[in-house]
Amino acid sequence: MTTYELTIPGEPMTKARPRITKTGIAFTPKATKEYETFVRELFFHKHKILLLEGAVKAEIAAYFPIPKSASKKLKALMATEQHPHTKNKDADNIAKAILDALNGVAYADDKQVAELVVKKRYSDVPRVELSLQRLESDA
Repeated sequence: MTTYELTIPGEPMTKARPRITKTGIAFTPKATKEYETFVRELFFHKHKILLLEGAVKAEIAAYFPIPKSASKKLKALMATEQHPHTKNKDADNIAKAILDALNGVAYADDKQVAELVVKKRYSDVPRVELSLQRLESDA
């Protein structure tokens, strides 16, 4: 089974809620659009167009910067992934930004993602690590 991996540099971003104008028109915030475009272009550059068919398993590991205010002991735990990230930025919204960005590139639609694992951790190197696999079917 082939695994397609991608490292997205920088602090993980979440999918922001759509904004609505005074006239009732909904739009995606600029920062969200730019992040999704960045993720899509990174994936395309590394894997070209790859439309996985059928069910897909996605694993997302989001690494946030270690706070400067943390104690030495806590920083050491964070650096070795022994202290999970439980602060702002919801795991589901991190996944939504990544999965939506890959629509039409990694798969036709993110509804194909049948298994999803999302982890939030700390690191000296903020990033998102993505792994995609096509799930094998017994049929």
